[in-house]
Amino acid sequence: MVALLVSGGVGMLVALVLTPFLISWLRLRGIGQPIREEGSQGHFTKAGTPTMGGVAIVVGTAAGYVVGHLRPGAVFSYAGIFTVLAVIGAGAVGLIDDWIKVTRARNLGLTKKAKVLGLLLVAIGFSLGVLEFSQVSTNLAFTRHDSIGWDMGPVLWVGFAVLLFMATTNAVNLTDGLDGLASGSATFSFAAYVVVCFWAFRNPAVYNLPYALDLALVSAAMVGACAGFLWWNAAPARIFMGDTGSLAIGAGLAALALMTDTHLLLPILGGLFVIETLSVIIQVGAYRLFKRRVFRMAPIHHHFELLGWPETTVIVRFWILAGACTAIALGVFYADFLSIPGVIG
Repeated sequence: MVALLVSGGVGMLVALVLTPFLISWLRLRGIGQPIREEGSQGHFTKAGTPTMGGVAIVVGTAAGYVVGHLRPGAVFSYAGIFTVLAVIGAGAVGLIDDWIKVTRARNLGLTKKAKVLGLLLVAIGFSLGVLEFSQVSTNLAFTRHDSIGWDMGPVLWVGFAVLLFMATTNAVNLTDGLDGLASGSATFSFAAYVVVCFWAFRNPAVYNLPYALDLALVSAAMVGACAGFLWWNAAPARIFMGDTGSLAIGAGLAALALMTDTHLLLPILGGLFVIETLSVIIQVGAYRLFKRRVFRMAPIHHHFELLGWPETTVIVRFWILAGACTAIALGVFYADFLSIPGVIG
């Protein structure tokens, strides 16, 4: 437990201290976020706000994870190492994308093909790495490795892992449209994974995750890093996370879901990200099929802005929704534990 507190505390401290240095460095070089012309009119005042703040999240996560192992009993595992590498790799893809945006002063970075290719390389590398060096289960799972009982096999599991990786990074990226929305929501999600991983560590016979404590350290580091960054990213944001942060967060969530055998629990745990993604799919589908828009603007957080909700109201209410999704997911996870014969009494 102390190692988890150390990991989270260091992750928060690093992000909290590093972010203002990033803000100053970016401002001195006139590097700021361009705003889409077709976006919400209220966001034009944000043009020029420093971006690429996700660097602080990635560095804070890596630092918290490493320092957490200074406590006796915390042991590095391939599962934890590859999860952190996935976060760093996806963050690097986002950093390149953000850098192209700000240096060319337009809201277009890497081409879609280039970004997808970069994320595919990270996802495939992660999937093959954990299959080769870790004891990851290839079962399709809901709350534990044997909760469904369908073994996908290595090839199909890698395909599924890559699909989950791409979907989750895209979902978080779509959610990152208001000050602190993605970082605050992600804090809830990673906090849930601290609980899931630590519970699996305390109940090894049920979950069969020998690397559970190490994954709990990764989760705690990401909670701290996201919370530390949120201090500066909360409305009115002094810095944006950019694709550097959103892709890193998405990669972290996908990797944790894959390594903890909670593949199908992730859509509940990260319910807000799913809602944001579905709103875009519905909007695009409705327009292409019927030439009509369901929402005033997608993702859905912009819809409520255009309905007249103040930005902070949208953010706080969506945080509440994210917290509710987290609570429901943890409730489902614990209810499944209680349903296992012999675990109580």
